[in-house]
Amino acid sequence: MKRLLRKMSLKKRLWVSFVLLTVVCISVTGTYVSVFFSREMETQATMTSQDTLNKTAQVFDERLRNIVVSVSTLMMGEPFQNTMLDVQAGNGKDYYKRLSQLQTPFAQMMLAEQSIDSVLVHTPIGDFYPTESWRNTTVDFADTTLHAAIQGTQEGWSTLWVRGHAEELFSRGNPVISLIIKPLFEKPLPGVYVVVNIREDHLQELIQAHLQEGSLRQLVVDRSSRAVFSSVPVLPENGLQLDERIGGSDRGNFEYKPENGGPYLVNYAALGMNADWVLIGYQSKSKLLAPVQHMRWTILSIMGVCVVLALIMSSMLSELLLKPLFKLRNLMFKVEQNQLDVRFESVFEDEISQVGHKFNRMLEQIGELIGEVKASEQEKRKSEIKALQAQIDPHFLYNTLNTIYWKSEMEEHQDVSGMIVSLSLLFRLGLNNGREITTLGQELEHVKQYLSLQAKCYPDLFDYEMPEADEKLLGIPVLKILLQPLAENSILHGFQELSHRGRIRIEAEAEGGLLTLTVTDNGGGMDADRIDRMLNGPEADRTSYALANVRARLSLYYGYKASMKLESEPGVQTAVKLIIPIQEEVNG
Repeated sequence: MKRLLRKMSLKKRLWVSFVLLTVVCISVTGTYVSVFFSREMETQATMTSQDTLNKTAQVFDERLRNIVVSVSTLMMGEPFQNTMLDVQAGNGKDYYKRLSQLQTPFAQMMLAEQSIDSVLVHTPIGDFYPTESWRNTTVDFADTTLHAAIQGTQEGWSTLWVRGHAEELFSRGNPVISLIIKPLFEKPLPGVYVVVNIREDHLQELIQAHLQEGSLRQLVVDRSSRAVFSSVPVLPENGLQLDERIGGSDRGNFEYKPENGGPYLVNYAALGMNADWVLIGYQSKSKLLAPVQHMRWTILSIMGVCVVLALIMSSMLSELLLKPLFKLRNLMFKVEQNQLDVRFESVFEDEISQVGHKFNRMLEQIGELIGEVKASEQEKRKSEIKALQAQIDPHFLYNTLNTIYWKSEMEEHQDVSGMIVSLSLLFRLGLNNGREITTLGQELEHVKQYLSLQAKCYPDLFDYEMPEADEKLLGIPVLKILLQPLAENSILHGFQELSHRGRIRIEAEAEGGLLTLTVTDNGGGMDADRIDRMLNGPEADRTSYALANVRARLSLYYGYKASMKLESEPGVQTAVKLIIPIQEEVNG
């Protein structure tokens, strides 16, 4: 280690010292703050969760207590007592009279406690319940979950709470928690039970009402870790084993670590109305301590900043002396990335400045050469475009004039006159005052005049249709004479051996900054893959004049931004799509 330090330069030794000192100090401080803050936050969260849980348990107990009081009030009433006298005497002939008398107490109890879903008084002489509730007559009380719970309870009970289940006695079928009470009467009446079904969703709303925004969740379980509410699981993972963790205690907290997933902080509070039921609150420890993780990243960021400051301070002197050389080096890096507009500037007149001035002169000469090459390439591109367009015009002119000649020989003067007008308009649009770029509207009108001429030349060969394009698209600048070669290709090659009448359709659409021009025909079709390979191959192998011409012009003007797609199903449909970028302004 000492030998390594001796071989280091002074700049490197200072750099190592500053970095080590900064890292050690910040690491010790950050670790202490992180551990202290994590423990303090966990303690505060546990206390807050316990307070919230105790408050919720108190409200929950109060609601259950009110329900028990309402049922007791019902049982102490005269209609209920008279009913019990009939049950004691085995008198069932006044069943409907007693049922009618109990309707008012039933209604008062359910009005006082909105969470009560249904009420049933089961007796040997019959069941008594609110007549507005539809009793499920197909289910006997002895076959229900409630009766099974009664049979599984030891003798001597007076009040029995049954965990969440689907309501069986009535047709509603809501998830409920049931309260079963033996009647308040001067003598025990075997087989008589008052059943009150309490809606689970009302009790869940009661529990969630005291929760604030955060990761804390609350639910009710029994001491065997079974959920009291049938629609709510115990925890995201199984294995809570609540009876082993809390024993017979009423309040407390512990940390729960499932087999899969992160640990949870769990608080619990036993319910006074049913000692076997426990209200628990749990929250993910990782979510709770997320601010601590954020703080750790902040400390690491501060450490990085301090290390950078140490590096800057240790190399400040050398940076001051070598600053012009570093500046020249950075300019060379930018030139390497094709930024040729940079220049070296310095107030000094030393050797580095002299090299910098020579560097500037070299960049100026390179810029002049690049300008000359660009001008030469631009002229070359214009010449190629004009040459390609010139290949189109004689070909089309020959075919059209030949047709006009024969029509004039046959004295079809009206068709000849119309064709000459169309040809004149066609040439005016094609010439476009010498400009290479036209608008989409003029390009569509150009191909329309061409198709009109060809339709008159071959009246039984084909029809054409051109749906009106959106007016907003008509002013888009496009390269001229793109669609006419494609339409000509459909007529000459697509309909050459067609037994039925041909059809050409030309459409223009725009989406995502791209303009799509589509020429579709129902001609004989082609092998699209073979044609595409031919267009990408050597120029000597190309046999499709129109497609190669259009594709070459698109490539010359738009570059890689434009493309041509071929789709063909022989004998059914052939489509050529030109996809070009939409330009607001066109450089001449």
